[in-house]
Amino acid sequence: MATAEVVSPKVETHPHVEPVIQAMSMNTLSTDDFDPKKHIEFTPPANTLSMSDLKLPEGTGVSPFAVSDPFQLFTQEAVLRMRAEIFSKEVLENCKYSSNLAQCQLRGFAAKYAPFVYDAWKNPETLAIISKIAGVALVTEMDFEIAHINISVKSEKQKAEELEAYLDRKLTEDDEGIAGCPWEDDKPIVDWHTDSYPFVCVTMLSDCTNMIGGETALRTGDGDVVKVRGPQMGCAVVLQGRYIEHQALRALGSTERVTMVTSFRPKCHTFRDDTVLTTVRPISVLSELYYQFSEYRLEILEERIRNQLKAMRDAERSGRKFNTKALKAFLHDQEMFLAHMNKEMIDDEFVIKGSIDDSHLLSDFTKNKRKGIE
Repeated sequence: MATAEVVSPKVETHPHVEPVIQAMSMNTLSTDDFDPKKHIEFTPPANTLSMSDLKLPEGTGVSPFAVSDPFQLFTQEAVLRMRAEIFSKEVLENCKYSSNLAQCQLRGFAAKYAPFVYDAWKNPETLAIISKIAGVALVTEMDFEIAHINISVKSEKQKAEELEAYLDRKLTEDDEGIAGCPWEDDKPIVDWHTDSYPFVCVTMLSDCTNMIGGETALRTGDGDVVKVRGPQMGCAVVLQGRYIEHQALRALGSTERVTMVTSFRPKCHTFRDDTVLTTVRPISVLSELYYQFSEYRLEILEERIRNQLKAMRDAERSGRKFNTKALKAFLHDQEMFLAHMNKEMIDDEFVIKGSIDDSHLLSDFTKNKRKGIE
């Protein structure tokens, strides 16, 4: 893949973050394995939006589903167990990343350092819940993308100052009958982007009792913005994020906002796989990312070839004429599948850590906003 010359931004791949969030002691928590009967507390979402509701072109995505309302997924005990693993010394020291999209993220830790988190997302009951909401049978994208963590932290002083500034601004706007740019758009936790993977489930791991804001903003097909309210602790939102531009808006009234993002793809090999690595390549251990990406893609190809070979043999045994056009169409599709896979695996030396380009953006608005053009 040809690469354009780019200048690396001044970001740290493993940034230093003051320990506003302290690691929790496992001594005060149960050490039982993940048990869906004990740790899942599912309440179906009150509403979902379709891709057509967001005025996106027909055929966009792999399911008519777009996004769900927040819904209860995990118990409080499950969330506390997850936080204890996530903020362990091993994870904070070895799995912290930063980019020009988000300042503090934890990635690629679940399989090695967080067995409870890993088992929670691999559990068949969890997968069945996410699949039913998404309208298609799903599996986790790959182990490296289980429980990606976005973190925003501030001191009590910063929290108070932001709240005071927000209330002063709101009072002025109410008195004068005007409204400027929404405050939460000034410094989003994660800026405008599309996800690298077809579906995500975003789970809130912070106490949102006094939180103002924290929504997810979605850009519709006609350029409007729809906001989905942020979930409460233990609640989640499912989004077909590969095909919808969105951003995580900042929140006031709390010292932290910690969300867990787990990515999914269709289970069936007949579905197209539009996975890209644009937004994850610069914030990953490439050897792990490329291996897992290659492994599941080649497994899909293996299954497709096996099914095609069976269909050819069945046709031959039943005396039917060999279908040249059908095979050539199949081969063309697999050539495209392999070409896409090859394109996404940029040579290691050309990947700039922490630098995510705008090729994942869909609209001119978000591309211009990224470049600072209003």
